[in-house]
Formats: sequence, C-alpha cells, structure tokens
Amino acid sequence: MGQLNGKIAWVTGAGGGIGEASAKALSQSGAHVVLSGRRLAEIERVAQEITEAGGAAEVAQLDVVDAEATQAIADDLLARLGGVDIMLANAGINVPNRSVAAVTAADFAKVVDINLNGVMNGILAVLPQMRDKGMGTLILTSSWAGRHPSRLTGPAYSASKHAVVALSHSINQDEGVNGIRCTALMPGEVATPIMKSRPKPPSAEDMAKMLQSDDLGAMVRYIAEAPPHVCINEVLISPTWNRSFVGVAELGGMKL
Repeated sequence: MGQLNGKIAWVTGAGGGIGEASAKALSQSGAHVVLSGRRLAEIERVAQEITEAGGAAEVAQLDVVDAEATQAIADDLLARLGGVDIMLANAGINVPNRSVAAVTAADFAKVVDINLNGVMNGILAVLPQMRDKGMGTLILTSSWAGRHPSRLTGPAYSASKHAVVALSHSINQDEGVNGIRCTALMPGEVATPIMKSRPKPPSAEDMAKMLQSDDLGAMVRYIAEAPPHVCINEVLISPTWNRSFVGVAELGGMKL
C-alpha cells in the first residue's frame, strides 16, 4: 500500500479531528494503526472506516492521564505486534472559561494533565521499545499557541502547548543518538470539534477558511514517511486566512 508497510502506528485522540484524519492517512500508507481515545464508540467507528477502506486498525480505549493503562497498552503492542514504530500523541483539550480571570485551578490542572502529562505518559511507554529497535518516530500535537501565546486560547492551553514543544526538542537532544526522532506539530486554527469549547464558537463560514483535519493528516503522513535519517523538528502551519495576524478589534467582536 505504501511506505509504512509493516509499521505499527499508535494514535491517541483518534476518535475525531486531527487524530482520525492522521490515523486514516497513516493507514493509507500501509501502517497498522492502533486507535486510542476515551470515547469507545468513536474510535470503533474510525477503525471500521479504516478496515472498510482496506486498511488495518484496532482499538485500545484509553484516558491518556492514566499512566499505568498507557503502559499496559504499549506492553501489549510489544508482545503481540513487535512494538510501536510511530506514535502520534494527539489527545488534547481546552476549557470554555479559559482567560486568566476566569480559569479555575481545577480546569488549569485538567488541561495540563491531558495536554502535557498525557503526552509524556505515551512517550515514556514507547521509548524503551524504540530504543531496542534503534529507531522510532514521535509526533506531538502542539499548537500555533505553542509558539505564539494568544488570549484566544488562554494560559492553560498556551502553557501546556509551549511545554510540548520544549519536550519535543528535549527528546531529540537525548534520543537522536538512538535513532529516535520527534516532531512538534504546531497547527493554527483547525476546523475540529475542539472549536465548540470556545466561549464563542466560530461560524461555519469561518470554519471553512481554517485548516482542515485532512491537511494535518497529510502532514503527519509526510513526517512518518520521511527517511529514518531525517528529523523534522518542527512544523508550524496555519490557514492562509490567519486571524492571529490581525488585531482583536478586527475579529468581528469575538469574545476571548
């Protein structure tokens, strides 16, 4: 089917949006895709669509903040399939009440726990397998907010996504000698369900101008298909219609 024949790809947050599109793109390149997410019905739907299209997929329900459950899935994949070759750590959230004045300690901790600690749980679970193989590809979904802080995304999301970028570079510094490469994927606005959690969700017209999930799926496939000696350290990608380049007054009165 493609360049990823024989590879095992594990995708978290695979029940929709970037995770779903990336899982399908990796499958189209020949990878056996393992889909994780909290919503079992959604990851089962994605798996069915992949298999109906001729690909190979299975589900492993997971809440990424559960380090023991994450490790158990990694151990199972090692025992049954020989371990993980590609991991897309994509699960992430934001909260509606996200400004400094509005965010609660509990919500701040929840965002950081999923967006940062959940990413690290997956990394720690698969790194030993990748070291033993002498190669591996890690792709961490950060955000445009991981490079450019924004009032629109709020302090918890911006801080957690900045941390993911730093984490990605740290992995390359320590693990490149072991044949392991890591990419910080930093998309601008993407038309995914997370947009519904904004204080004022964007219109359908605005969503159509954003990056689409398939755009990110294609990028994830490109990163995974790169030759093993190539490390794509960062991808900063945005819609051509990039609203972060204009002033708040020009955003149609959008509430932050």
